[in-house]
Amino acid sequence: MPTSRPVVTRFAPSPTGYMHLGHAYAALFAWRAARTVGGRFQIRIEDIDKGRCRPAFADAIVEDLDWLGLDWDGPVMRQSDNLADYGRAIERLEALDVLYPCFCTRSEIRAEIARADAAPHGPDGALYPGTCRVLSRDQRRARIALGRPFALRLNMDKAMALAGPLDWHDRALGRQPCDPAGAGDVVVARKDTPTSYHLAVCVDDHRQGVTLVTRGEDLFQATHIHRLIQALLGLDVPAWHHHPLITDSTGARLAKRNRAMTLRALRQAGKYPAQVRAMIGFES
Repeated sequence: MPTSRPVVTRFAPSPTGYMHLGHAYAALFAWRAARTVGGRFQIRIEDIDKGRCRPAFADAIVEDLDWLGLDWDGPVMRQSDNLADYGRAIERLEALDVLYPCFCTRSEIRAEIARADAAPHGPDGALYPGTCRVLSRDQRRARIALGRPFALRLNMDKAMALAGPLDWHDRALGRQPCDPAGAGDVVVARKDTPTSYHLAVCVDDHRQGVTLVTRGEDLFQATHIHRLIQALLGLDVPAWHHHPLITDSTGARLAKRNRAMTLRALRQAGKYPAQVRAMIGFES
């Protein structure tokens, strides 16, 4: 990885709830990675999921970050302001002939997987079985003409063949050969959302000039996908640092689904920013 580039990190939460201690750790980790070397730290609100994201939560995130004592460079970026960029990225992938429409519902996919004797599995469970990958061009056009809703999937085999051998750099583990095949044909856009997390994060990191992506180790496998998308779209390639996840006393990950303590609740309980920072290992 070139050493001449200034370090630019980002914190990119989804406003689907109030910030909890796990979010605070991720934000502080990224902030410190930039500030200790005179780099830039940016905030991005990943609000493309209109069914789950709420403006009030986005405002609360910014308020909580300020309360924690974090400062950032430039305005807060919101994904919902950049839909045209994702559309152009989709067009480029379509021009490369590495996308195909998938008309399967979630229930149909589950049924197809259940019928398979030995469905292949990735890090997130059984992989999409490729039902729509084999449809002819005419079959696809006919279904679209009938108004059938569809998602756009990345033909992983085609994409990998086109990109050729790739690798990426993890600051903790060193060089990593890129092997996204285990993720299967991932979705890059849906009927109700003009992009997916995988596509948007690559486009956004390029737009914001991010040189170091810091995030939880639970997203390690996703980095293989992102490196492939960056290669297909000709985007800048950052380094990554996948940090450990914050857990509670039982070893459970701190997250919304297990009702982790929110920063809002800690503030209401009288905690000071320094105390919260110390709770997650940031004493200074």
